Amino acid sequence: MSLDRGEWATGGPRTVAPGVHRVPLPLPNDGLRAVNVYVLERDDGLVLVDAGWAIPESLVALDNALTDLGRSVADITDVLVTHIHRDHYTQAVELRRRVGATVHLGAGERPGLKMLDTLRTDIPVSSLEVLRRGGAGDLAERIENSETYGEFDPSGWEPPDRWLHAGPTPFGLEVIPTPGHTKGHVVFLDRPRGLLFSGDHVLPHITPSIGFELGEPGLPLGDYLDSLRLVTTFPDTHLLPAHGPVTASAHQRVTELLAHHDTRLAEAEAALGGGWLDGRAVAQRLAWTRRTVRFSDLNDFNQMLAVNETMAHLDVLVARGRAVACESNGVVRYSPAWFSGR
Repeated sequence: MSLDRGEWATGGPRTVAPGVHRVPLPLPNDGLRAVNVYVLERDDGLVLVDAGWAIPESLVALDNALTDLGRSVADITDVLVTHIHRDHYTQAVELRRRVGATVHLGAGERPGLKMLDTLRTDIPVSSLEVLRRGGAGDLAERIENSETYGEFDPSGWEPPDRWLHAGPTPFGLEVIPTPGHTKGHVVFLDRPRGLLFSGDHVLPHITPSIGFELGEPGLPLGDYLDSLRLVTTFPDTHLLPAHGPVTASAHQRVTELLAHHDTRLAEAEAALGGGWLDGRAVAQRLAWTRRTVRFSDLNDFNQMLAVNETMAHLDVLVARGRAVACESNGVVRYSPAWFSGR
């Protein structure tokens, strides 16, 4: 198997195992560059893991890739989607419309999909609430009023045909719920071929955003860390991520991600200093991305992700007894446990 560590985001289909092909599809104005869709060949047709973003150039790229494999979009019978984000889900709905493909989605995504239908907006409402809770109400207002999110298009958010639960599928893949990135995120384990289709749960070069969805507040980072540990209870496999190249060991990357978050928890705790700070104030004291960018140099969207991630780490520190929190007028402030005498 070629690990494809080069330009993963471009080119046509790449075979990663017998009967399994990786197809990078374009994303519109997205820093992630592309999303990997995996094509599984079966006697009765093709099964996709994730589907891409429903934009014309993505469908063209998928059609061209399948032509290179001697197949066509009409051969797609089923689409297994790792989570509800539009770069994974919306083209699955379009493929159902075009060729009758059956769409499968983790059952944990049902509340978020229902909220989308109720609120009728692509704006990440829950993330904006976290901003307000984190003392960044002005940032929430700018994002809510920006032109980034146009008129809501419900056509990409129709319900799936089947809700997925933990356990085997008819396609030789095992469903493993991995909440954290979203509440209903799942990964798919192919034991015979030693493959893990990891969606956005385990990525080779970056750490996924946590709790970036519509949904009730909870402890998304705690869920995510538990889900990472869960992956290590299964046999190690090749990692087939949604963004980035195929790599040789899912367990190795999980170990790196757990270590990263341990470090990040320590950095967030240290950034609290000896006083009470809200989430944005802590985020401003941290460096961001692998390039150690200052918070002030991030655009509004990435500042939102940074504050959300900081709040997730602070809430885990509180849950672990390493920090305490106090809410006033809808804003939560944190201090290290030693400072407050806990």
